Amino acid sequence: MNFASMPSVDVASVPADGLVLDVREADEWAAGHVEGALHVPMSDFVARFGEVTEAVADGRRAHVMCRVGGRSAQVTQYLVQQGIDAVNIEGGMLAWDGAGRPMVAEGDAPAFVL
Repeated sequence: MNFASMPSVDVASVPADGLVLDVREADEWAAGHVEGALHVPMSDFVARFGEVTEAVADGRRAHVMCRVGGRSAQVTQYLVQQGIDAVNIEGGMLAWDGAGRPMVAEGDAPAFVL
């Protein structure tokens, strides 16, 4: 599968109750993320793959997110190869923030994209 044929969606197409799978690292997540997202850093992805399969066990689509879309594209490709309904979120958290979609941060600080 090449990137051109990878299933992807823009941030506006992600449903408010959709499953967002954030594959960024812990410091990026802490700065700002989609509320209710599943955080499985790409560096831990294979070890924590069971968490992902559990989250999509009911047939839910995984909307995969990183900062700009590169890491999430790799993870989306892997998930699709495993037979999971996954799409890459084009533009990642930068596009999400730019579209004014809601974000939360760890603690009381305002959310931002690191």
